[in-house]
Amino acid sequence: MALITPFAILFFMLMASSSNAYWPPSPGYRPSSKFRPVNFYRGFRNLWGPQHQSIDQNALTIWLDSSSGSGFKSNRPFRSGYFGASIKLHPGYTAGVITAFYLSNNEAHPGFHDEVDIEFLGTTFGKPYTLQTNVYIRGSGDGTIIGREMKFHLWFDPTQNFHHYAILWSPKEIIFLVDDIPIRRYPRKSAETFPLRPMWLYGSIWDASSWATEDGKYKADYRYQPFVAKYTNFRAGGCSAYTSRRCRPVSASPYRSGGLTRRQYWAMRWVQKYHMVYNYCQDHKRDHKLTPECWG
Repeated sequence: MALITPFAILFFMLMASSSNAYWPPSPGYRPSSKFRPVNFYRGFRNLWGPQHQSIDQNALTIWLDSSSGSGFKSNRPFRSGYFGASIKLHPGYTAGVITAFYLSNNEAHPGFHDEVDIEFLGTTFGKPYTLQTNVYIRGSGDGTIIGREMKFHLWFDPTQNFHHYAILWSPKEIIFLVDDIPIRRYPRKSAETFPLRPMWLYGSIWDASSWATEDGKYKADYRYQPFVAKYTNFRAGGCSAYTSRRCRPVSASPYRSGGLTRRQYWAMRWVQKYHMVYNYCQDHKRDHKLTPECWG
């Protein structure tokens, strides 16, 4: 039997570490497995652009062309919960196009609403999609909405296969997840910086040429239409705003009280170290008097 030298051991360790350098470590816990799939017809309805929406075996396709985009909305509002969907994005030139999955109460509080966003910012040939997460509270609607954006380039191509994206919203925190890997945690620091009013779950595809791609440098080009987004494996569960009975908020970890495990924190830190491309708390151009959650 051949002896394994220390050099060989070091070589294999380096190979193993380099092979894992581009993929997050396992979080060890899968929140999505705790929630049953939701039939689209039972859980959602069309919001706009019905002619740009189709369903095949519980897989929803929505698309944008020069005439319209499309959007959908949950049938009921929630006070907290887990909200996820597997999404596949359009390949090629998608500048100016936003594919979104988000919570909002804009229709209930127009001009003064809360929102928690997962938004895929379209891109040009050869450049990756940007996944933008955002939280804002009681937007004034007069141009002074305070965004809390964190942006990521994913460790995979989101146009090749479905991947699961989720928002976990509890009274203590908001956690954004990709394939059950936490990528961002937004804690509740105060009632002024955290959404507490009921919100609905939405999805949409639309033209945001004025800002979506490199601050509006590149616009939607309808020579490449239609721009298509596919959603499936909807998973949602939590505390409905329509019930008065006591409801235990959902958790992103095995801890019933909420929070993340050490392995989940490790995975999240890895994503933020290697794949985060913007953090509003680190933007020196921002007025952080308006974002006290960034202090310390």
